[in-house]
Order: sequence, then C-alpha cells, then structure tokens
Amino acid sequence: MNTPALPRTEQPHPAHAQLDRYDTATLVDALAADQAEAARAVREAGPVLAQAVDAAAARLQAGGRLIYVGAGTSGRLGLLDSVELNPTFSWPPERSPALLAGGERALYRAVEGAEDSREAGRADINALAPTAHDVVLLLAASGGTPYTVAAAQTARTAGALTVGFANNPGAPLLAACEFGVLLDTGPEVISGSTRLKAGTAQKIALNTFSSAVMVRLNKVYGNLMVDLRATNAKLEKRALRLTLVATGADEAAAREALVACGMKVKTAIVMLKAGVGAAEAEARLAAAGGSVHGALGP
Repeated sequence: MNTPALPRTEQPHPAHAQLDRYDTATLVDALAADQAEAARAVREAGPVLAQAVDAAAARLQAGGRLIYVGAGTSGRLGLLDSVELNPTFSWPPERSPALLAGGERALYRAVEGAEDSREAGRADINALAPTAHDVVLLLAASGGTPYTVAAAQTARTAGALTVGFANNPGAPLLAACEFGVLLDTGPEVISGSTRLKAGTAQKIALNTFSSAVMVRLNKVYGNLMVDLRATNAKLEKRALRLTLVATGADEAAAREALVACGMKVKTAIVMLKAGVGAAEAEARLAAAGGSVHGALGP
C-alpha cells in the first residue's frame, strides 16, 4: 500500500532532526534564521501578487469589499489585516469583513472540526452575499482546508475575484481561485508548525497585497500614509507630522488646516499646497478619485 506523500509544510525539516538537543542560543538562531525563507517565498510570488493587486484595485474602486477567509492561524492573520486597514488607510470596516472558521470564539482557542466543514465555508461566504465587485482573500497553509476551499469555490461562482494564499505546491485552494499565490516555504523547523514561517509568509504577503492595493487606490502621497484616521493622540501627532513633511508648512498653519478639515491629512495637504479652503480641497480630491497629485493638478 502506497502512503501519500506529506505536504511540504508537514514534512520534518532535514536540517533540524536534533532540534531538542540544541543549546538555547543555537535553538533561537535556528528558529529565527528559518524565518528568512518567508520573505524569499513572498518575493518569488511577486508576479502573481502584482497581477492580483491590479485586478483587485479595479473592483474595489468600483465599490467592492475586501473579504478575508481562513481557519486557525491563517484566519487570524486575515482578520488582523482586515482590522488594520481602517486606522491605516481609512478603509471602512464594513468593506473588509473577515470570516474565521468556527466564528469569533475561534479567535482565542481552537474550535475542533470547524475547518473541516465545507458546508460552513459555503454558508459563511453566502451570508455576505458576494458580488462581482468584491475581492475575496482565502488563506490556508496546507491549501486544502475544506472550509476555505469551499468558500473559494462559492465566492468565485458568485463572480467575486478570488485570491488564494497557500504554502504547498499543487494545493486545491490555489486551483480553486482566480489567482493562486504559492508561498513555498517548505518544511518547518518544528515539523508541521505552520504558525512559524508559513504563517510569517502569509503575514508578509497580506501586508504586501493590501498595502499595494491601497497605494493603487490613492491612499498614499509619495510614500506618506496620508489617509490614516487620527483616532487617538498618537495618530493626531502622526497626522501633523505627515502634513508638515508633505507641505513644508509651519506647524501653526498645518494645525490650523487639520482642525479646519477634521484632521484629514489629504485634505490639509491640498489646502496648504493649493491655497484653498477645506470645502474646495475636498471637492478637488473627490474629482480626482482621492489622488492628492490629481487634486493639485499638473
């Protein structure tokens, strides 16, 4: 009887068979050094990530949502990315829902069997009523999680753009999605513990994907994060600093502009650089699709 080959993420790492005998310094170095493979894997996936970014930006520009789906570590990483879009880029929370197999309680502890339910995957994505404007990001280290694969198939049938992230070549999730992003990180230092570099690669890939999409959606001016939400004292200081860097204005003028426009950095930049009031700056930004360059003209 032939035993099916283990997925690469489940195979014992050939270089670390004596891991439990390492002294602590060597152990720490082995675990840390292996993380470098995560960045390499994401860079190798760069071409397909770039294609997915362009396809996603067009749909989101038309009013779509960025929907995250996953189980276990992958699902929690998706949720983290979704939550961070609002304070970083003022992306509306209702336009970045995240589905985690097992629901909210799975945030804090494993929910046995949740990831194995194809029915739950279909039901959860259907509850969001995906449309052709939506972009669905689906994550699974193995690439075979039934919940996530079923959600991908359901979302794609509904016309949504599907982008799958998996860490094993030939994974079903990659085939189920319009864009399959292979993050080939190989065996883990601790066999099968995909919360290590497989999870790190997913985090890097999500950071890269969502940040690139937001740049394409005019959430950045130069390399400045100008569409943040100044919801606390730290972010208010950041908003002021960004306005100063972008405009070269003195601090008093920058503060006055920010107060006048409700602490909207993009609006304050246009006000100060174009010499217009808040209402005119907002109108220019709206006409330019949120682009500061466009609002300022040639």
